[in-house]
Formats: sequence, C-alpha cells, structure tokens
Amino acid sequence: MSVILNDQDTQTLRVAAWGAVSLMSAAGAAGSAHRAGTEGSIALTSATGLVGHALSKAPKGVKYGKTVAELADQVLPALTASMNLLRQQAPAEADNFRRTVVVAVEAATRNQKGDPSPTMAEMARKIIAALDAA
Repeated sequence: MSVILNDQDTQTLRVAAWGAVSLMSAAGAAGSAHRAGTEGSIALTSATGLVGHALSKAPKGVKYGKTVAELADQVLPALTASMNLLRQQAPAEADNFRRTVVVAVEAATRNQKGDPSPTMAEMARKIIAALDAA
C-alpha cells in the first residue's frame, strides 16, 4: 500500500523538522548558528523514504516566530502532530521521521567544539520530548 501525503501534511512535517533545526541553530547562537543549521539541514535532506521526499525542501512561506520562545511554540507542537500523523497514516515512517529529526539535532550539536552547550542540550531534550509525546 502506497501512502501519499497531502500538501498540508507535507507542510506540517517540514515545519516540524526544519523548525527543529532552526531551534538548534538559535540555541547554538553563541557558537556557530550557521554551522549548526547547515549540519542539521544536510541531515534532513539526506532522509529516505516518504519522509525523505517530504523533507527534501524547506517549508515555503512559513513565518517563524521572532524569538526562540515563539519558534518553540510553533515547532514543538508540530513535531508531536507530525508523529501522530505518521503513526496513523504510515507507522514505519513515524520511526523514520523521529530518527531523521534526532540525527539532524545531533548533527547540529556535533559541530560545536567539545560538548554541546547546556542551552543546546536542553533544546535537544525538548525536541525529543515533543517527538515522544505523540
């Protein structure tokens, strides 16, 4: 059985995953926000399967919040909604989505010298908690 996501579903996945990378980039601003964003983006565009097709492009026309708190208010619920959506429509892809986002988060933190900052570690924890809340 083939699963096809509609445009709104695809947009939800994109906002969630690309937003998670944006959150990590914002949390790592004291280090190299650009590098964190780049590494996380590479991980997203390297995904395969249904998730890979959905995440191959960043979301267009999305107005993210201007503060980290506003961004988190958009992204964290979108992560949970994405997991719920995929568990209903394509259960195997829910695991793929979760792994892809976790790899992107890890990639965003890995480029920092030494251990991730406490801010980045806390943001990663919040992202993973949102994925697991579904």
